[in-house]
Amino acid sequence: MLQPIGSHARYIQSVLRGTARDEGQGTPDYVKRSWLRCLTQYHLDPQSQREPYVLPRNERLERKERSLELVSFADAEMAHLYHQLAGSGYSIILTDRDGVLLDYYGDLSFRNAAFRTGLVLGAVWSEEHGGTNGMGTCLFERAPLIIHRDQHFFSRNTGLTCCAAPIFDYRGDLVAVLDASGESDRAQQHTLVLVNMSAQMIENRLFLYRFKDEFVVRFHSRPELVGTWGEGIIALDAAGAIAALDRNALFQLGVKNATELAGAPLERVFNISLSALIGRSQKKSFHPLPIYDSRHGGRFFAIAQAPQSKRGLGNKQRLARIEELPLPDPGRSPLDELDFGDPMMARNIQAARRTQSREVPILLLGESGTGKEFFARAMHASSDRADKPFVAVNCSSLPEAQLEQELFGRPSSPRSGQPGLVVTPPAAPATPAGETSAAPEKPEADEELGRVAQANGGTLFLDDVGELPLELQAMLLHVIEEREVLRPGGEAPVHVDVRVVSAARGGLQEKVRRGEFREDLFYRLQSLVLTLPPLRERKDKAALVRHIFAQESAATPSVTLGDDLADALRAYAWPGNIRQLRNVLRGMIAMRSGDRLDGSCLPADYGVGEPEAVAPEECELPLEAQGLNPLERAERGALLKEIELHHGNISRVAQKLGIGRNTLYRKMRRLGITLPPRH
Repeated sequence: MLQPIGSHARYIQSVLRGTARDEGQGTPDYVKRSWLRCLTQYHLDPQSQREPYVLPRNERLERKERSLELVSFADAEMAHLYHQLAGSGYSIILTDRDGVLLDYYGDLSFRNAAFRTGLVLGAVWSEEHGGTNGMGTCLFERAPLIIHRDQHFFSRNTGLTCCAAPIFDYRGDLVAVLDASGESDRAQQHTLVLVNMSAQMIENRLFLYRFKDEFVVRFHSRPELVGTWGEGIIALDAAGAIAALDRNALFQLGVKNATELAGAPLERVFNISLSALIGRSQKKSFHPLPIYDSRHGGRFFAIAQAPQSKRGLGNKQRLARIEELPLPDPGRSPLDELDFGDPMMARNIQAARRTQSREVPILLLGESGTGKEFFARAMHASSDRADKPFVAVNCSSLPEAQLEQELFGRPSSPRSGQPGLVVTPPAAPATPAGETSAAPEKPEADEELGRVAQANGGTLFLDDVGELPLELQAMLLHVIEEREVLRPGGEAPVHVDVRVVSAARGGLQEKVRRGEFREDLFYRLQSLVLTLPPLRERKDKAALVRHIFAQESAATPSVTLGDDLADALRAYAWPGNIRQLRNVLRGMIAMRSGDRLDGSCLPADYGVGEPEAVAPEECELPLEAQGLNPLERAERGALLKEIELHHGNISRVAQKLGIGRNTLYRKMRRLGITLPPRH
């Protein structure tokens, strides 16, 4: 056993001996097993201050080269997970099967801790080198787990909380670990849930790529979850024989090992042949179709897809003929019109298109003015619900009692529309890019039924869903789960068929932690989470500026945008995002003195023309900030603008950025920002 050199070593010793105080009683068994391995197999010292082991550069590059496929498929999910956890201080990490760190999305507020603890590319986080930690211990346990602060073996890592989940290949071999690590003061189970969901999405992507030249059946017991992280996937060869099943497929079918079904036809599993399922899938535009487990009678929903190429089709003419049928070509949709070249928006659009004909609830995250409602409208207009109503409700615009009546109905006579409640008639054309506030229109449906019922057959958009009172959260959950509205006064429930798209500016996880938002509703709303980037971070800002200008000047085609003004508009940080940009352009067009707009047309109270988020010159920075790199200087400049905009009110700045006050203070210290003393 170890010698009690330091307090952390003594703590580990007391837990293993069973003499620890209350705080050690809840230590998970997998942590104790890891500690014993570190002591007896690896002979590690908890107090060791040796530098984390990092592979030599050549070996690091060779290993990443061998893992290019894994890294490329994991990248989009890592970015998505990072934005889901934005502001929480977590960084997203991918290691290979040996615990070598391959890729990393880091929260800037966590960067110092990352370098201090060895969370750098090429660092080895197996237990042998990193002691008990999320990635190394997950590799050994082959299961999702949390390593929280003092549960780390090395004392230098006890400031971290790590949530890790394994990634397996189609053979069931562990190939990687996805991890979220940060300086969190509590172990958050819902963070582990999100990490595990993302890990399974990476698994799905790897499986589909591995069998891209085979027939694929994707299924789930709930139709809206086909195409999500929880779906089961079966690959079949050209002869229609089962070649592989992923973990979710084995679990849903109650099969222990894929070898039980290897080489069997699809009819061994479901009450339909592969050719029939492919034909029906194409005919139904790849909407999930009801099928039944041929062994136990359970109902599933499935789609079948043909190979991406004709290699390996053999002589099976029946399947070859099906494979050659043209796939549906949806053409350019309203969603496609939102793609101006920003990678994150392109990923959002692609994800939204994949689910546009399914019943998957979608959560849109983003700052105010980033275009969440417009994105939801484009999704609706691109779906097979486009000829049905789009009903938008702002959950923060009305008192609770009034909001309940507007959403779920009321026994009294109808009233006129309320602010923040917008009903779009069927097949309404899309509005210009950006978040706009359309004038309330009188709904065609009976207002006594409420807005949820008015959206029947179409889309219900809930803006600021985090502000929905707890009692109404329960009623909304009932709508999603049971597809019916419970009307006031004990009246009979009204059946509804709605797709729910909700939006928030962030902070939902914190509300869940504080008990202000139901955890079950939180997970139900976020079957798919899309984060809309703020305008200052978009890579397509130049094209977007000119596109929005073209929309706003459509009624006055003689008006042109000067290059100097276009450059100035592109360079500005736009704290109000697209909505603010649109309003400024609208004002300049209305107040112009000629048909060419240039820098002189800018309102006097706009500092447009200064480069986006540019900090003062290096010589003007305080001593502690002079070593910042260009990205950090840009971040410092943007943060200073927000602080100035809110007159030094840190609480308001934190709320605007969607982060906690403590996180904001850490950012300020790291960036050398100090507030002037109050007099």
